[in-house]
Amino acid sequence: MGRGMAMELETTAKVPVERLRLDRESPRLVGETLGTSDDSIIAHLYRAAALDELLQSISASGYLDIESLVVMRDGDAGDDGLIVLEGNRRLAALRLLREPALASRIVIAEGTSLTVPDVDESIRETLDHVSVYPVADRECARAFIGFKHMNGPLKWNAYGKARFAAEWYRKGGANGPGLEGIAEAIGDRLDTVRRMVSALYVLEQAQSEGLFEIEDRRCVKFSFAHLYTALAHSEYIDYLGLEAGSRSDPKREQVPRERLGRLKQVLRWIYGSRADDLEPVVQAQNPDVRRLGQVLASAQGRQVLEHTRSLDYAHASTEPADGRFGASLLRARDAMREAASSLRAYDGRDRSLLGCAEDVQETAEAIRSRMAKKRLEAV
Repeated sequence: MGRGMAMELETTAKVPVERLRLDRESPRLVGETLGTSDDSIIAHLYRAAALDELLQSISASGYLDIESLVVMRDGDAGDDGLIVLEGNRRLAALRLLREPALASRIVIAEGTSLTVPDVDESIRETLDHVSVYPVADRECARAFIGFKHMNGPLKWNAYGKARFAAEWYRKGGANGPGLEGIAEAIGDRLDTVRRMVSALYVLEQAQSEGLFEIEDRRCVKFSFAHLYTALAHSEYIDYLGLEAGSRSDPKREQVPRERLGRLKQVLRWIYGSRADDLEPVVQAQNPDVRRLGQVLASAQGRQVLEHTRSLDYAHASTEPADGRFGASLLRARDAMREAASSLRAYDGRDRSLLGCAEDVQETAEAIRSRMAKKRLEAV
């Protein structure tokens, strides 16, 4: 079907690639790409969506026009443009392969190092037209796109899933499918969808109150799963004043105003702050999110964390004194055994290391002496 010709809805057609537009509302695009240039969006997809693998595949075998791109008319463009609701990775790859100058612009403007493979002329012929499946609006495509990317072969990350489910829920209103209908449509559990939407609302509340911005995080990747996982733990629920075990639909503002300061602190502990040069204390999702929750439940642990920003120290302070002592002693023993196994590496020249060993011996003897005395007193 040529440029400018009418298209029948929900009927597959072939269109020139030039008519296709990237979707700035795609859940693949974390908030900071919204409203920016196509170059920035393609750079983001290259970094976050394994675009290099797709480029290699297409350059080697040509564009396999098996699955149609889902599109809708671009009402704001004033031309015959089509917004790609499903297939933005494929469109980005096609544009990089078709437009030699695009990669150079992205490298200069976005600071993203990308490589576009060479394409034979026989392959290049497959890049000009693609099959599309036009729909009237986003609502018509939600169920298909949601199932494919929530639990299908090409899953979005946790943030993309939450944004998609929340937007569908909001747009549906009183006459929409509701969370239960959304869960059924995308093949996921109602509790999972409710938790994702709730966590997204907490994040949006923090953003609207000026407490946190995704762009201010220290890590390159935005791990929404950290927050989503955290808010399922009772310690975070209690600390932030959330409704525990709520089976009702999520509210837009879930954290009470008197707890907003705590929300800001939690987000900075999880994600850090580039502006304030703060590293996140959560590095590994499951163990660190759980340990941070245990710290939040302890006044002493929170105080230590605020002063040191060390999750190890703060978590250790929440343990009983006898437990900390025993664990410290065992760690010291293991460290000394490791040092003993490497003793042959010491050539005798570094006097400071010998002094360090003497300090260790003196400390160990003091501990042993006091322990022996307490042992006699306990008998």
